[in-house]
Amino acid sequence: MEHITLLLAIVIVTALVFDFTNGFHDTANAMATTISTGAMKPKTAVAMSAVLNLVGAFLSVEVAKTISSGLVDESGISPEVIFAALVGAILWNLLTWLVGLPSSSSHALMGGLIGATVASVGFSAVNGGVVVTKVLIPAIAAPLVAGIGAMIAARLTYKIGKNTDQKATAKGYRAGQIASAGLVSLAHGTNDAQKTMGIITLALVAGNVLAPGSNPPMWVIVSAGVAIALGTYLGGWRIIRTMGKGLTDLQPQQGFAAQTSAASVILASSNLGFSLSTTHSCSGAVMGAGLGRKGGVVRWSTATRMFVAWGLTLPAAGLVAALSEFVTKQGDWGVAVVAVFLVASSLAIWIVSRRQVVDHTNVNDTEAPGAEGAEGSEEPAGVVTTAIAAVTPPPAGELRTTVPAPAETEPARPAAV
Repeated sequence: MEHITLLLAIVIVTALVFDFTNGFHDTANAMATTISTGAMKPKTAVAMSAVLNLVGAFLSVEVAKTISSGLVDESGISPEVIFAALVGAILWNLLTWLVGLPSSSSHALMGGLIGATVASVGFSAVNGGVVVTKVLIPAIAAPLVAGIGAMIAARLTYKIGKNTDQKATAKGYRAGQIASAGLVSLAHGTNDAQKTMGIITLALVAGNVLAPGSNPPMWVIVSAGVAIALGTYLGGWRIIRTMGKGLTDLQPQQGFAAQTSAASVILASSNLGFSLSTTHSCSGAVMGAGLGRKGGVVRWSTATRMFVAWGLTLPAAGLVAALSEFVTKQGDWGVAVVAVFLVASSLAIWIVSRRQVVDHTNVNDTEAPGAEGAEGSEEPAGVVTTAIAAVTPPPAGELRTTVPAPAETEPARPAAV
């Protein structure tokens, strides 16, 4: 580490800040369903997730290799480019956290890296084949595979347990949720912590500290794991509320199915070196599990806003990173200006967030955006949700409350003339 310059140190610290935001931004992926169904208390859930994220960071470096030596051409990439990429990724993470939308930290990082690289070197430095095969295709396939798997798993669990005592079954699935949530957290550490390892390794290669193609040093692995674990422990309560209450209403059986499906997809992608979005996988699994119960529905208005955020992540982070790179290439004063802009913007977002605080004490409140019955909710059920609810019978033992009693709906007869 004796060859690390001041600029390189700034880049490394900024990368760890991104890793920290990645942690609290993605806590919902592992723990939203566990918290919303009451399987674990909020603070206990995020503490367990933090520990397992740290453990997962040491299990593999395949994704880190994809980031550090696959996505862009290492030659010609300077530390300033990586710094600009991180600025775009951090600001997108903070903005989506502010509005409670579960977007992809992974795509924010890759969008920032692509945008800054194009602004600095040109499109020729971006490995288009890697972007398509290991970023874009998994981005589309992951939520579909996880969603279909979760829907099938949820239907099987209800079918298998239809003749069992509902309270006993729910208790057993809550215990299963704890195990599956731990598996998702472990998978998250193996995938997302590695992205920061990869970006720091790329910075070290760009700064001539490491040879091209090198694996992340142990101090990089440790620091990235600790940063994402700390961020996870703080908990991204706004996004947990949206994922747990805003997309659909989950029972323990559905929560278990969603988490197991998501963990399977994430772990498989980590072993293959795919820089998968854990947010896409877990969100798709939650929606699939929501449709896996008879009478269960998804609030498509909330899901649509989430899909829009997913589509904007790569270009938005890339644009901010490209503008930041234009300023940083002006010299040391440019780097200082961008650094001040990042700090000021982050502080402004935090101040705005204090106007309506969401934390472990109110994360399960029903005022979540789009929650049915939420007081003051302005989000209608939507055509798809209404259609599914109309043709699907409710689970056994549940009463339909949508049909009012005849005495309440029968209009008064006009008086005879």
